Amino acid sequence: MNEKSLITRRGLLLGMTTVPLALSGCTSVPAQAPIPAAQPRPVGPPSEAELATRYAAMEDGGFQLPAIPYKQIEPRLYRQRVENTTGEQPGTVIVDVPSRYLYVVEPGGTAMRYGVGLGRAGFAWSGEGVIQWRQKWPRWKPPAEMIARQPELAKFSVENGGQEPGPDNALGARALYIFQNGQDTLYRLHGTKEWSSIGKAVSSGCVRLLNQDVIDLYTRVPYKAKIIVRQ
Repeated sequence: MNEKSLITRRGLLLGMTTVPLALSGCTSVPAQAPIPAAQPRPVGPPSEAELATRYAAMEDGGFQLPAIPYKQIEPRLYRQRVENTTGEQPGTVIVDVPSRYLYVVEPGGTAMRYGVGLGRAGFAWSGEGVIQWRQKWPRWKPPAEMIARQPELAKFSVENGGQEPGPDNALGARALYIFQNGQDTLYRLHGTKEWSSIGKAVSSGCVRLLNQDVIDLYTRVPYKAKIIVRQ
């Protein structure tokens, strides 16, 4: 190779290596890729097809749950996505006692809303806490105060091992246990087979949801979620 050709080849290689360097001086590369914004999700009442699917009979954990006759429940109490009007951050659970609603706040300005029924204990506690513990198909152990009012429940006492898990269990398919300042409040979010109690005040229990709804709720509530109960 003669000297002229060698100089030309060197110039070509130099140009190939310097162009990207020059371009890189005109741009800035972020240290971390931007996190995409949450996509807006449709809100509003579920369709008839969605309701039939949400409240159909199902098998869970080896137990059979019957279909919910949802047409006999007030439509506002169906599980549905709504605009987030709570003012709380994503991941927060809010129980609106007067309205009989429970919300789980989502990213993007929405919340999943559930209709609930409230027992005596559901009216007895309010404030902020943490969902410290969650249980699939829990064992129910009524407190001594409840047994004193209803002696027939003594067979389910702590000493007797509680009530076996299953569709007839008072806590239903799921239970979420609320703590405040590290102490158990004895306040629970739980399932129920008594679908007709949703939206109403009942004789016992805390905050009850349809079993199909509490199973869905369980998948949406983050670990140690903040919960606010508004009376």
